[in-house]
Amino acid sequence: MNVQVTGPGPAAPFLGARDIFETERDVEQPVTVDIVSDPDERTRVSHSQDGHRLTISRQAATSAMARELALHEYAHMLHHERDHPSHTQPTEEAIFLALAGQSVERRKLTHCHQIANHMKDIYADDIWLEVAPADKLVAFLESSLATTLADRPAEPQDWPFPAGAGGDEASTARLTPAADPEITAVNAAFALGLVERHDLVTADHRLYDLADAAAADAPDVAFEQFRKLFRSLTPDPDTSEYRKLLVDATRTYAG
Repeated sequence: MNVQVTGPGPAAPFLGARDIFETERDVEQPVTVDIVSDPDERTRVSHSQDGHRLTISRQAATSAMARELALHEYAHMLHHERDHPSHTQPTEEAIFLALAGQSVERRKLTHCHQIANHMKDIYADDIWLEVAPADKLVAFLESSLATTLADRPAEPQDWPFPAGAGGDEASTARLTPAADPEITAVNAAFALGLVERHDLVTADHRLYDLADAAAADAPDVAFEQFRKLFRSLTPDPDTSEYRKLLVDATRTYAG
């Protein structure tokens, strides 16, 4: 893998992640990592004929999760190169198919994009979890969900929209910092589905208690259905199969 790191931050996490990733997989096109000073810059990946570009804040690049984050993004790049349906199916098309003729809140449309990104993330995690330990990931999921639940505002109508992502860029945000209970419940289902998919925790792990609390706060969300979806996504769906999964997930949440 050809990885070039630019900007005001360390190259070591990204080069170290490259060395680990190369033991099992390989991204063929060149990778450019742009570290930027803006702490609010969302980690994102873009693709062109010249290769892949990872844009990341210096804050994220110097965090304890930097290496794991780089591994996750390299996995997204690999899926893009291999035309995996999760990374080629336009999210907007699936949402249109799922919700045509319906009136849907803007926040729920934003959440549908986040659910689509969770599905992409499942496939990315399937790759990098084969080559690196998941201890930091589990701790991150637990901490993020606990923080979201603790910071919930009292008035639902005042909750801000979460930072969703769409288009061709891969999002790394797993748990929204906004305390909207509905998407928080889906995020909790994602966390459980992911750790169960890879047998990362035991049944008495604190993540289960946190997820139960999130699900209880949003009784109208099909928590168990989403948990099963994330846990059981087929590894190699064809385009039609994946489009149906994405349409069904959209309808389950907002239809």
